[in-house]
Amino acid sequence: MTTARTTLAGTVALAVAACVVATGCERGSSTGAASPPPEPAAAGCPAVLAKARAATRQAEKTDTAWDGPTTGPRAVRGKKIVYVAQTMTNPGVAGTVHGVREAARAIGWDVRVIDGQGTPAGIQAAFSQAVALRPAGIVIGGFDPRLTSQQVARAHADRIPLIGWHAVDSPGPSADPRLFTNVTTRVEDVARISADWVIAHSHGTAGVVVFTDASIPFARNKSELIEKELATCSGVKLLAEENIPLSDTSSRTPQEVSSLLSRFPDTWTHSVAINDVYFADAAPALRAARRKGGGAPYNIGAGDGDPSAFQRINSKQFQAATVPEPLSQQGWQIVDEFNRAFSARPPSGYVAPVHIATAANSTGTTSWDPPGYRAAYRKIWGT
Repeated sequence: MTTARTTLAGTVALAVAACVVATGCERGSSTGAASPPPEPAAAGCPAVLAKARAATRQAEKTDTAWDGPTTGPRAVRGKKIVYVAQTMTNPGVAGTVHGVREAARAIGWDVRVIDGQGTPAGIQAAFSQAVALRPAGIVIGGFDPRLTSQQVARAHADRIPLIGWHAVDSPGPSADPRLFTNVTTRVEDVARISADWVIAHSHGTAGVVVFTDASIPFARNKSELIEKELATCSGVKLLAEENIPLSDTSSRTPQEVSSLLSRFPDTWTHSVAINDVYFADAAPALRAARRKGGGAPYNIGAGDGDPSAFQRINSKQFQAATVPEPLSQQGWQIVDEFNRAFSARPPSGYVAPVHIATAANSTGTTSWDPPGYRAAYRKIWGT
């Protein structure tokens, strides 16, 4: 979920709206790929391990059939919608904007994107401009609607439906703040599958570090859910929880990683972070310690899957996996949800299933784009 470096929903945008940073993948010579840990003679949690392996195998599939809506209202013609973006430097926001634009062309609508520049003042100004345009609908892209309560009230007064992308914590309709629906994956699912990947990858014997930002309630909740799932396996040990604010990752993460390597030189085998950005900033310290880019600690990002994360994964540079959002598909879903709102129909209720991207299944791509949704939505709309 998202800020300039993350797509965290709800209160995340309030906490780090001013942090507008795009992180590229780290480069270096540490490209040696090490094999996963050998399977022990007896795993510490055989039943939990079997369940984690099954969940991980399912989440790693790339050829699953479309499980979203197949029925709905035909296309309402001639609509104009405005996407108010937290910041277009945010890869998650930019990815959904791409999907919205693509879907709008398919359904025959106009789209205007207004960039909030990643600051509260900028977002409020962008939203005010959006309301003044009197569009058919407005997307709240990657920021907490409470940041723009006056603009939200004006939109409601003008009967403009609002749809959020990572605007509140949970998917679906929201009563306070009032949204027709909010498009996002479930944090519970993302946290669980991230922990399950660690359990499965380590054969139930991992030593884990969790990176989080405890100042953000959503992020803190996600890391707590991750740790709860890890604790279901007795052979998995939580070595440390590193509380590093997202706005400070570039300055603090390298130092903290160096300290962790000193404290746990042999027992630190895996990491889970509430966002991929931690591993971009961990890479220099791991490289300086002569760790192999494809070796331990094996790192998984529990959220977003921005292009730089895919680049690190595909080049085996200190990240093994991520749980990416299907950004383009979510953009198409936003357009479909507006079409339902314009047709006086309820929201679809669809929530995309979680996916795990690794070097083995990403085939060199830099995003997760599941199959089937474009044809399904076109069929619904009759376009």
